[in-house]
Amino acid sequence: MSLETPKYKRILLKISGEALAGDQKTGLDFPTLHSVAEAVGSCVKTGAQIGIVVGGGNFWRGVKNGEGKLERTRSDYMGMLATAMNGLAVCDVLEQHGIPAVVQTALDISRAAEPFDRTRAVRYLEEGRVVIFSCGSGCPYFSTDTAAALRAAEIGADAILLAKNIDGVYDADPAKVPTAKKFDRISYDEVLARGLGVMDATATALAMDNHIPVLVFALKDPANIKRVLLGERIGTYVGTDV
Repeated sequence: MSLETPKYKRILLKISGEALAGDQKTGLDFPTLHSVAEAVGSCVKTGAQIGIVVGGGNFWRGVKNGEGKLERTRSDYMGMLATAMNGLAVCDVLEQHGIPAVVQTALDISRAAEPFDRTRAVRYLEEGRVVIFSCGSGCPYFSTDTAAALRAAEIGADAILLAKNIDGVYDADPAKVPTAKKFDRISYDEVLARGLGVMDATATALAMDNHIPVLVFALKDPANIKRVLLGERIGTYVGTDV
């Protein structure tokens, strides 16, 4: 066991599908997956309990890809299945690194993974397994960000670690506005009032109501996962105590 002490004992790590695609934007970038697995394994060695929610945007985004072409509910279910593919891939690579992991899904695809069960998920976490939650919340019209906030609340997570392609929360899109200001700390209320794209409004409100801080950082360097877990101040902290 590591001598390092995690600031957060139990976390929910949200990884976007786009981040898993690396520079190729779509599909899976296996060097990225292996780097993430190494970082997660390093976190597990500190004694931290890790739940992971994966997005599916590297394969399919329900609203963006299906808008005007497919019925919204079907398009959203396609997105959920995309997260299941990512979850299975993350689980497999974790196991290649000797890290015990299990996939639970909000949709019933029991030939491929377990159905979501909160009690079993918590038991797995306490046993030292990484639990990967796929298929979002299982309901259309809700994003995987909302699923991350929901699962974090259900498992009693101390924090949500939001690993994205961007290194924090800005007052404007830094890709479009070079002078955009990055926040070190910001309250949930300000995120909602400004309409900032940290998570969608439903996810932000759910995290706020359950007093779960959200730490937003870039996955480009997967070692950031452990840095945030140990309390290093990188990215942006979103919470009530700001």
